[in-house]
Amino acid sequence: MVQRPYGTWKSAITPRMMAGNNRLNDVQWSSDGKTLVWSERRDGKTRLVARTEGEPTRDLTDTSLKIGGGVGYGGGDFTLHGDKVYFCANNQLYAMPLGAGPAKVLTPQFGSVASPAVSADGRWVLYVHTYQNDDVLAIVDSEGKQWPQKLAQGDDFVMQPVWHPHGKYVAYIAWNAPNMPWNGTELRLLTLRDDEQSIPYVTSQKTIAGDENTAIFQPTFSPAGRFMAYISDETGYSQLYLYDPVEGTHTQLTDGDYEYGTPAWTQGLRTYAWSADGSAIYYIRNDKGFCTLWQVSISQKSNQHISDLGAYTYQQQIDVAANGKLAFIASSSQIPPRIATYDAQGGTKTVHFSMPERLPKKDLAETQLLEWPTRDGQIAYGMYAMPTSSKYSSEGKPPLIVLVHGGPTSQRYANYDADVQFFATRGYAVLQVNHRGSTGFGKAYMDMHKTNWGVYDVQDSIDAVNYLAEEGLIDKERVAIMGGSAGGFTVLQSLVDAPGFYKVGICSYGVANQFSLAMETHKFEASYNDWLLGPLPEASQLYRDRSPIYHADKIQDTMLVFQGVEDPVVPKNQSDSIVAVLERNGIPHEYHVYEGEGHGFRKPENIIDYYETIERFLLTHLIYA
Repeated sequence: MVQRPYGTWKSAITPRMMAGNNRLNDVQWSSDGKTLVWSERRDGKTRLVARTEGEPTRDLTDTSLKIGGGVGYGGGDFTLHGDKVYFCANNQLYAMPLGAGPAKVLTPQFGSVASPAVSADGRWVLYVHTYQNDDVLAIVDSEGKQWPQKLAQGDDFVMQPVWHPHGKYVAYIAWNAPNMPWNGTELRLLTLRDDEQSIPYVTSQKTIAGDENTAIFQPTFSPAGRFMAYISDETGYSQLYLYDPVEGTHTQLTDGDYEYGTPAWTQGLRTYAWSADGSAIYYIRNDKGFCTLWQVSISQKSNQHISDLGAYTYQQQIDVAANGKLAFIASSSQIPPRIATYDAQGGTKTVHFSMPERLPKKDLAETQLLEWPTRDGQIAYGMYAMPTSSKYSSEGKPPLIVLVHGGPTSQRYANYDADVQFFATRGYAVLQVNHRGSTGFGKAYMDMHKTNWGVYDVQDSIDAVNYLAEEGLIDKERVAIMGGSAGGFTVLQSLVDAPGFYKVGICSYGVANQFSLAMETHKFEASYNDWLLGPLPEASQLYRDRSPIYHADKIQDTMLVFQGVEDPVVPKNQSDSIVAVLERNGIPHEYHVYEGEGHGFRKPENIIDYYETIERFLLTHLIYA
């Protein structure tokens, strides 16, 4: 082993490699179960990719089509039916054969679309449509010959539309501001009439489950249409339920202090899927960030762990083929995301790698669940990774990078996190904080963020650093805090509330002014602060207290700030205002602004610059300072 100071280890994970990491968004089977289609962001652009049995992997779309749902944060990119893929691109719906043939436009170019769902007979396509901040459930014929129609309207937001196999019913999720989809939603059931001469229309509507204080997620009919499954957090954890429309009963299929759903930040999310014959449901169980795959028998109501998935500790976007084979996106802290399949006879197989995977596991950090006591006697959680290398070692205790997730209603998992590996392989300890207010630990834990944004996220991060220092695991004098968006706000608020505690702060498109955020952010989060801080004008003082810009004169620690020019969520003026104060007060800082970037960075050249800058900044101000 070569002796080198922590933070100076040479890592095979270069900034260029970080820019080359592909993102897997979704994976689904074709109707016959012979073809897998997935959505993959490569070189900053999203494509649809297909793999058919006995054939090589191929791109279905090229970069002339901007693939992706355009509602809120996106998602709900595509669906499959028959021998076609129906997808969202350039704010329109398209249909395209899985074999040869061009893509056909189904909807006119106005507004944005997401979450296409095709009726069992293949005649109609449901989708979510937004135009001038008006979100509706819409329908169009699958040939695009007729003008689309609104099927359901009147709610602020809709998501996850699904057809009943017989075509007479449609289910979807709806909610209204100031709620977010993890606070309270309703599961709606529409009865349709189809006279075969025009587009189907609604004859009746009823709410099946949910209310302002209960969040419902992912309704899905059984293959024969006898039941409908859904996720509800009524018990305090998101559990899987079965609705019997004949008896009018709701049966809870899962239990325990585990999460079976996920916060619906985007359209098209799935955490379970029906078996092909409808006798069982396969589902993902989230236990404090570690995920496992299970199945429940519908007749016996018995749950069984599928234990032969190998080393995967995270699964998402599960789908089941007509032949019973499962597909999902899988990873672990040491395994980058892959498209994987599973069946009881053949076990788990890898279909596609998101990156080359050249590094052996011994050179990748393994994250561990960390629990620590908070200052008020409660427990907070996170994922901890130690410096990892088979070539280098160091004396003393390592510096620490504290990573704060965005949202802030979100969670860090035991999945592959490229940032964690970038830092750990250079000789940094890394803590991913799941502060109080995060998801994944029950509704009561999540609800602690209500009117407390900027309190528990700040406190729990500081308490974690103190705990790790007391355990002798890190050098408390060399700690950096880093986050983007809501995590960037926590960085700024931490430097305001505890100047001198962190050596440096790295903030990407962080919230500096809560007043302007409430007035300028996109529709999806326009009322989010009503829950996180309180409604205006009643909560004006709290908005001022939790707006770092009004207290930025307290910041004394060196900062690195990143911002995209075209960010619709946290506009550039938020970062500009903080940087102006840093300049006025002579606080050492760097400010990097990327043209053509929004809420997050996609262009390879900007991602390379981002990580090169961070590496240089940490060496200068944390390691060598």
